[in-house]
Formats: sequence, structure tokens, C-alpha cells
Amino acid sequence: MEYLILPDLKALAALRAVVELGGVAQAAKYLYIGQPAITKRLRSLDLCYGTTLMQRKGRKLALTSAGKRVYAYARLALDHQTTLVEDLNSLRQGKNQLRLEVTSAIGEQLLPDILLNFAETYPEYKVQSRMGYSRHIQRHLATGLSDLALLELAPDHPDILVQKWLEDEIILLCAPNHPLSSQNLIPLSELTQQKYVLRETQSSMRLILDKSLKDVGIPALPTSLEVGSTDTIVEMLGRGKHLSFLPRFAVQDSLASNLIQHIKVEGLRIKITLWIARNRSNINNPVAEAFIKLLRDNVSA
Repeated sequence: MEYLILPDLKALAALRAVVELGGVAQAAKYLYIGQPAITKRLRSLDLCYGTTLMQRKGRKLALTSAGKRVYAYARLALDHQTTLVEDLNSLRQGKNQLRLEVTSAIGEQLLPDILLNFAETYPEYKVQSRMGYSRHIQRHLATGLSDLALLELAPDHPDILVQKWLEDEIILLCAPNHPLSSQNLIPLSELTQQKYVLRETQSSMRLILDKSLKDVGIPALPTSLEVGSTDTIVEMLGRGKHLSFLPRFAVQDSLASNLIQHIKVEGLRIKITLWIARNRSNINNPVAEAFIKLLRDNVSA
């Protein structure tokens, strides 16, 4: 691999700041350096990659086609750097820490009660939690950047131990005022006649949903909106114009409150499993063992 020419992290930070804050002046203020220093760092990236990454359009700087790719890399590299620093700090704090990662659906709906229960049961332990997509979580587990994960897709990696946690299903939902709300069962063909607000395509739930629908001959749903929050989708369903597929565990309170209702689909049942995953090299982590015991005790209770 070629390591002779590498971008400087400070230069990548300057590029990201200029793009996300709207200009050199704003980036300089945010990074506590002068505007000439920002310009110098941007030029160093041009030299590093051998192409122009930003060009002026009117009074503003805009990314070139190459710049868009370097910006995407800058975000990834800087986010990984932040994660690494957090993990190193966690290591320095001792063995009573648990680095936990969860998918957003689990993090929004199940994690708050779990963390509160764990804090009351094991006050001597501390949990550092993050939310992310399944593929990122698997990478962090495999490389030792996380101790434990809760997710809907089982990681397929030789260094990751996977255990079943909960069984659930993805269900079709609508508002009480939706035209289909009076029907307890609809034919499969009706699905493509409706409009949907769904989770984003990178989410575990969407990956599972899309595969399940393709298996029954539906390549895609008429999707009006993609949203990264289950709570926001439930709120949008209340307007009565859209349907959505969401995991039952994520909407059980809304179902109980009659904010939304479940519509059964003939010939379609999407079962899912929630998984506990951890790196095999970290199998004897006492905090992870305590956390898993609490999860299993609550399931059996």
C-alpha cells in the first residue's frame, strides 16, 4: 500500500469545516486559526491529491467532483479519529467501563430503560453508548473499538460472538384515520397502491424489509419519504396519508395508545431477531457479562 503521500488530519478538518460551516471565515473562527491558515490547509490537500477540491462560485466556495469524494473521506476519517480518542480514554479509565453500540431503533426505544435499570442494578459499572448502522457496528466490534452491541442483523465475522436476545416482527402501520384503518387484512397486491414513509435505506430495518418484500415479488414500495427516526415516522403517520413498516418493539407504546394501528397483510409476515454481539477476545469482560445477564433477566421476567 502507498503511504508516501498522506493527507493531514488538520487539513481534512479545515475542508470539512469550510463545507459544513459555509466558508473560510466561519471555518477559521470554529478552528481558532486565521483565514490564511485555512487557505493553506486547503491548498495542501489539492497538492496531496493532485487536483482542485474547491472552486469559487460567486462569493462562495463549492466542492468539485473530486472534492466531494475527499469531503466524504474527511468525514469518515475524522469521525473514526473521534471514536478512537473516546475509546482510548475509556481504556485509561479502567475495567469498569462498557463500550456499547446499538442501532437507532433499539437506541430510541429500548436502550433508555435498559441503561437506567443497569445503572440502578450495577452502580459500580459505567456504560458508554453510541448509536450507528449495523455495518459500522460490526466493524467496530471486529476491530475492538466496541465491547458489546445490540442490533437487528447478526454480524457475520469470525471474531464476533453472536447470541439471540429477542424475537420480534416488522409490521405494517397506519393512522386511525387512514382509509385502510378499517381493514384487518389486506391482499399483498394492495401494498404497491399506497404511499409510504420508511426508515432510511442504510438502516437494518430497511434492509430486512426490502429483502422480505423482494422474496414475495415486490421489488420496491412507492416511498414518498425516508426518515432516520422511528418517532418521527409515527408522528408523520398521524397525518393519515402514508403507511409504514416498523418493528413492533419500536412502536408498542404508540399501538397501545391507539396513535397508530397494525394492518395485517395476506401472505406476509416479517420475523426478526434482535442480537447481542461482542468480540471473542473480550469474552470475559465483567461489565459485558453483567449487562447481558440484565438483558436476559428482563426477557424472562
